[in-house]
Amino acid sequence: MIEKTICFIGAGNMTRSITSGLVKSGYNPQLIHATNPSQPKLDELAQQLQINISNDNLAAAEQSDVVVLCVKPHLMEQVCQQLSQLDMSNKLVITIAAGVTAKRYQDYFAQPIKLVRTMPNTPTQIGVGMTGLYADDSISAADKHYVEQLMASGGEVVWVEQEDELNQVIALAGSSPAYFFLMMEAMIDSAKQDGVDEKAARALVQQAAMGAAAMVKQNPQLSAAQLRENVTSKGGTTAQAIAAFEQADLRGIVRSAMHDCIARAEEMAKQY
Repeated sequence: MIEKTICFIGAGNMTRSITSGLVKSGYNPQLIHATNPSQPKLDELAQQLQINISNDNLAAAEQSDVVVLCVKPHLMEQVCQQLSQLDMSNKLVITIAAGVTAKRYQDYFAQPIKLVRTMPNTPTQIGVGMTGLYADDSISAADKHYVEQLMASGGEVVWVEQEDELNQVIALAGSSPAYFFLMMEAMIDSAKQDGVDEKAARALVQQAAMGAAAMVKQNPQLSAAQLRENVTSKGGTTAQAIAAFEQADLRGIVRSAMHDCIARAEEMAKQY
């Protein structure tokens, strides 16, 4: 991976996960900067990773080849307008935010910028994440390759051809860890109500979830439906549980939830 000077605006969980992945992979920590209004998160990053820290977005961005915007969508306009005081034409801008379109960034900066939108999920923090990437035709192959390697430090990546497909990425990967957490939470709560120790219930559920995900990944020739059928003996216990899920229209609930997730992303695009 080509090592460029890189600045992360914001020092939250995603900045920590990406910078940790970079340093672990051998990226020179002295080429990495992180900025944040408050000091504690910065001090923690500096102590753990020996990267450069600052409260000054402009100074850090000015000396960087790559600027990664890791702030909440409602703060993005303010941050971009501040950075627009700089000449951004030769810098690569990477954004990690839902609901803020590429056109909106161009408006915020009021100058042409080289922009790549990314949509990672929280498992990126532990190196098993999934990130969706989008860039228009103005972004060079070299820049796209750099961003791909950068985000791959937290897991796997996939490019989408149309920007609005990132909303599908949000529903399928960005938000979906919470769906699985909810399912696990419900299973643990049910077991607790039936007298199972919470620690034991969690151990059983988390290992089953991990194993199921591993089986999907390690058997690409088999559909999820086929893997489910392989576990479901006719007239058995699993069949009874699956019948209860189907009767409650689990598929319809999931489809409705995903559509609502996408709709909210579209609303945010109009809002920001």
